[in-house]
Amino acid sequence: MEVILMQRIEKLGQMGDVVSVKPGFARNYLLPQKKAMRATKDNLARFEVQRSQLEAENLKQRGEAERVAKDLDGMTVILIRQAGESGQLYGSVTSRDVSEAVTAKGVTVSRGQVDLGAVIKMLGMHKVRVQLHPEVAVTVTANVARSEEEAKLQQESGRLVSAEDLRDAEDAAEAELEAAVEATETEEAAAESFDGDAAAEETTQG
Repeated sequence: MEVILMQRIEKLGQMGDVVSVKPGFARNYLLPQKKAMRATKDNLARFEVQRSQLEAENLKQRGEAERVAKDLDGMTVILIRQAGESGQLYGSVTSRDVSEAVTAKGVTVSRGQVDLGAVIKMLGMHKVRVQLHPEVAVTVTANVARSEEEAKLQQESGRLVSAEDLRDAEDAAEAELEAAVEATETEEAAAESFDGDAAAEETTQG
């Protein structure tokens, strides 16, 4: 089936192009979403009349998308999920989950704009494409972890965090805390010793 594209479609063509597509793709996707219309003589004439208006609207929408892209590009969202030792999720992370997490950070994104490719079923740092406009796409990172602490470690290391990594991090934090307490106690003891020496010196002079 031949259709006229009403906007740029990736791997298909630009606005105004007449392209040949499978009838099912046209009926189920392009035509209902008004991304294209049948390439009849009347529609071709109608498109040419509306072309300048459509191009102006597209330019405006692209400008708005580019402004949003500046806030969104490179953003990382954390999604806490339960998972097994291997990192396999008990469930999955969907495009809706990602869109809600991004929106919660102040940038409104619809589920339809999030292109996961396939649902996320593993812990880790996942690059996710967000299509803000037919000509504007950005990448956000979905940090899928079992806890906020695990998410922080994953972000720092850029890889999946194992149970052993978590134990090591806990041991390091505990050792750091003990060192800080020990340093404080040493300082207090030194201060007490100094005060005692000063008092003794005053008594001797008296």
